[in-house]
Amino acid sequence: MERHQPPFIGQNEFEQLREALGPISESYLRKLLRDSGVHLSPMVEGVRQSNLGVLELSLLALLAEYEAGDAKHRQAVRKLVITAKEHARWTGKVEHVLWLTTWLENPPLFPVWARLRNTMGAAPLPGL
Repeated sequence: MERHQPPFIGQNEFEQLREALGPISESYLRKLLRDSGVHLSPMVEGVRQSNLGVLELSLLALLAEYEAGDAKHRQAVRKLVITAKEHARWTGKVEHVLWLTTWLENPPLFPVWARLRNTMGAAPLPGL
């Protein structure tokens, strides 16, 4: 990256980096790229979960990817979101799991749901 100084990293560049740095996990490479400050495509950036606002922006960006893609690309987007949901569940981020599950159940409905959820305030979830 230092040699080429790419202004943007898309899926093709991501795969080239994975190959050049292999073996390396996708999640670790994503973290390295996020920390680099280079502009990343939504598929490369993945689902960010530092807070609900960042999560919402990630899911909205991935929705655009999902809606513009063919069946194979949509499946890849869903895989990213499913992995993020598993991570949120593993780390105990119950509200994040709700947002990710809602996106997975009906991606096109997600922006309306998120707007309503933000407007009404996040009510405590049952059992918490």
